Amino acid sequence: MSSQTTAINSGVHAKKADIFCKDEARVDWHSKALWTLREKRDRAAGSLPEWEQLREIGSEMKLHTLTHLGEYLETFEKNCQANGIVVHWAKDGAEHNQIVHSILAKHQVKKLVKSKSMLTEECHLNPYLESKGIEVIDTDLGERIIQLAKQPPSHIVVPAIHLKKEEVGDLFHDKLGTKAGASDPLYLTRAARAHLREQFLTADAAMTGVNMAIADKGAVVVCTNEGNADMGANLPKLQLHSMGIDKIVPDLDSAAVLLRTLARNATGQPVTTYSSFYRGPQTGGEMHVIIVDNGRTDMLQDKILAESLKCIRCGGCLNTCPVYRRSGGFSYNYTIPGPIGIAVGAQADDTHSIPWACTLCGSCTYVCPTKVPLDKIIHHHRRLKAKAGKLPYGKRNYMPLVGNFMASETMLNCSMSVARTALRILPGSLLKPFTGAWGKYRELPVAPKSSFEAWFNKNRGQ
Repeated sequence: MSSQTTAINSGVHAKKADIFCKDEARVDWHSKALWTLREKRDRAAGSLPEWEQLREIGSEMKLHTLTHLGEYLETFEKNCQANGIVVHWAKDGAEHNQIVHSILAKHQVKKLVKSKSMLTEECHLNPYLESKGIEVIDTDLGERIIQLAKQPPSHIVVPAIHLKKEEVGDLFHDKLGTKAGASDPLYLTRAARAHLREQFLTADAAMTGVNMAIADKGAVVVCTNEGNADMGANLPKLQLHSMGIDKIVPDLDSAAVLLRTLARNATGQPVTTYSSFYRGPQTGGEMHVIIVDNGRTDMLQDKILAESLKCIRCGGCLNTCPVYRRSGGFSYNYTIPGPIGIAVGAQADDTHSIPWACTLCGSCTYVCPTKVPLDKIIHHHRRLKAKAGKLPYGKRNYMPLVGNFMASETMLNCSMSVARTALRILPGSLLKPFTGAWGKYRELPVAPKSSFEAWFNKNRGQ
């Protein structure tokens, strides 16, 4: 999460989004697919009378854990060690990668099967291990698709959401030898299953992310819909689990609350198909847990930013975000896209653009299962960028003038009168260059004859 900032270019997200938006049919399809997940979430949440209570409990529990983080991490480590688990600590992504490689090298691992982990994406683990001669196979279906396509994930739960089934069919034909032109999802899934089974059976080690780490049990919880994490963790004798320090929860009751909201908020399911608890190594095997900071402790020093660490990575905020749905995941200059990506990644964004990839509509905050105030956090990031002098020239020099202008009722009324007149008598093509990005894809509105205030004063007695 930490990074050195080097440039100021608030238009980076807009430029990348513009590329995505050139294919209007794909944009509409992408937005509709994500909104379908939002609708499923709403139905699932509405089916539980205690939904808001679960959100409140989850939020309070996560805040409590974050404010007692050292205590719970020490308890977790002690109980893990009592269960025969080897615990490692990594201050950043680089140290995490070195620890993972040292474990794999010690066991002469040549092939690693890995289930979904946004933390390993954050640490750029795959390219690091591949540079050391270790083959890494992502075994989550969506992750395997984008790995074969040599692309990063565009969503934290459905990483290949940007690809259509026909594109996946062409990819599988090229990489896995499926029938040319085949795009039936069932056929493609079966082909992927056969391909991945061979990878599991020939792997030397397995690695997973961690959805929750239970302090008083010394156990990690891994949630999947495909069972790939379980296949990996139960076939090779060497298993590794990477977790951020924010994944810790006090006990099983706390984990149960989050498990009830996680899948419902992500995809509308009552629960993930597999929710597995790992509490020790296989007989004759080894289990390692790598606990990673990577900037999280720094975030805890800021009361507002610290709330972003309540996130359980359900992806619900991405599914509802009007900017993400219509700009795609690759427009964000951080590993994690969407509102939560801005919240946890804005400090590491060396283009300083992603805090403005947001309308501050608050829809993300409304759906969050742990009540992360995402719109408030994103607004806070904007203030931090301004305070640090990281605003682009226009915002840095012109916005104070705009503020003074808006504070003057006389100047504001005069300018609105001029604008209404211009909208009525001048062709839209002459005015659009003055509307910037806002007017690029929008028609200018029909101007009213007077301001609302003038209309109200004139008609208030009628």
